[in-house]
Amino acid sequence: MEKKIEEALKLYNDKEYKKAIDVFSSILETNGDNAEVYNNIATCYLQLNDFEKAEKNYLKAQSLNPKLPQVYVNLADIYYKEHDIDSGIQLISQGIYELPDNMVLRHYLARFYMEDARLDLAVDELYKILDAQPDNYDAYYDLAKVNFELGNYDVAIENFENVLNYKENEWVYFYLAEAYEANNEIDKAISNYLKAIAHKSDFIPAYKKVAILFLARGDREDAIEYFEDYLSMDIAEEEKKKISELVERIKKTNVER
Repeated sequence: MEKKIEEALKLYNDKEYKKAIDVFSSILETNGDNAEVYNNIATCYLQLNDFEKAEKNYLKAQSLNPKLPQVYVNLADIYYKEHDIDSGIQLISQGIYELPDNMVLRHYLARFYMEDARLDLAVDELYKILDAQPDNYDAYYDLAKVNFELGNYDVAIENFENVLNYKENEWVYFYLAEAYEANNEIDKAISNYLKAIAHKSDFIPAYKKVAILFLARGDREDAIEYFEDYLSMDIAEEEKKKISELVERIKKTNVER
């Protein structure tokens, strides 16, 4: 059996998914039902984009061993991609019942709640994760995003800042800037949009955002600089025309002054 599993896994790693399925299936014929083997067959079908057969085999694996965490994770990915939120919540809730200390499953549940706009329930799950894993920056990130949606900008800011203690990323700086902007802390918003640009010089969204805030603050020269940088990037022609007209109006205003 071990040699057969090694053969099947090699075929999987070589992207020979149909051949791998044949070998895994032969293992079942010889050795009887096995949750791990059904999980592997399902994962092969997943790679072949045959979600129906993948789901069928994951559910078979789950029925044989309801405490096999990868089955819940793999099947949850299918439900998430297909936006089958109800099935995802039901599945992961059962997984948490079987594996109450598995924080990966709890994080999946939080994300299904986020997709379903059940934000208060998502917050509850995310705090449970952070109680068990206070260094889980992905949970801080999701908690920040949820609180932003709820209009709790101070809490969103706090959690985006927590993420930056573990990982710097242009999107984190960008979302942090948006939270500061929503909280009417314009100087801090500008600072973080600029940090996003410093982290990734071709990060298009931050250029327009920071230019608009510079303009709102009356810093016309800075606004023009970042609008012109924005215009040099790969943006839609209609957008280029609109921003070009705005830049010309700003320049005309500067001359008239």
